[in-house]
Amino acid sequence: MPFMCRRTIFGLLALAVLTGPAAAQYPTKQIIVIVPFAAGGPTDVVTRLVGEHMSRTLGQTLVVENIGGAGGTLGMTRTAQANPDGYTIAVGNMGTQSAAPSLYRNLKYDPARGFAQIGIVNYTPQAIVARKDTPAKDLKEFLAYLKTNSAKLSYGHAGVGSISHVSGLLFNSQFGFKPTLIPYKGTGPALRDLVAGQIDYMVDQSLNVIPQVQAGTVTAYAVAAPARLDSMPNVPSTKEAGIDFIFSAWNAMVAPKGTPPDIVARLVEALNKALDDPTVRKRFAELGSTAPQGADRGPAGLQKLVDSEIARITPVIKAAGVIAD
Repeated sequence: MPFMCRRTIFGLLALAVLTGPAAAQYPTKQIIVIVPFAAGGPTDVVTRLVGEHMSRTLGQTLVVENIGGAGGTLGMTRTAQANPDGYTIAVGNMGTQSAAPSLYRNLKYDPARGFAQIGIVNYTPQAIVARKDTPAKDLKEFLAYLKTNSAKLSYGHAGVGSISHVSGLLFNSQFGFKPTLIPYKGTGPALRDLVAGQIDYMVDQSLNVIPQVQAGTVTAYAVAAPARLDSMPNVPSTKEAGIDFIFSAWNAMVAPKGTPPDIVARLVEALNKALDDPTVRKRFAELGSTAPQGADRGPAGLQKLVDSEIARITPVIKAAGVIAD
């Protein structure tokens, strides 16, 4: 055997000896899960829910570390730059993993190529909601109302790059509406002004608006999904209303690029077990969320989603001329 071939084989064997046992023993200490938003928000809630179950599967505690700022990109940058040993992972969302590349000119990570993808955590359909006294009985009437009046109306969102901002850009662009966009420092203040009648409408995650819908303080015209949600059974889906607008927020678990494949596989297995747990699924339903199924699961499902969402969202953001930094 030629010397170079022997050296290559021996080198690979040495690498396997060094990495194999460590990966087989993983994890031997607690795992940090970076959530790039404040505690109590949608991404934080679902991360803690699945993280608790994953801790039991892996035999080590998953500790959530909230690192907010810059639309979640600070936390995701920290994750991308972390040691790829499986002890720092993160849960980003649609904004950090698909909208960020077109919003931030100096983004320090690549959502599509800069991580070891673990999997989609959940989907949460957007809800189309308006001030309580809006003069439209159903979604089709509301779209007609917006078509005539949008230039005089206001659309509220939780800040540039937020899911309610991006979904609003897509919604308004698709139907040709041109309202005044009103940014807020979070969903809470925006919803309070919607309830108070200070802004006219929003397209936001269903889990954020469930309390207001149930209390009757806003008008919910539809969830942007193929079917109704158990948590809002009286609110029709856009599909049943005959409107071609399907849009879900989503959360995704990732690790730093270069994380060993067998460690990623352990994390994928633990996440899937959490997503199949009846208690987790029940809580998801209460939050207006669903877990990915079949081919949507795991690294390949997440990679496909990230690529397709970047392709879908980027042209709309560029057309709007929106820059976050």
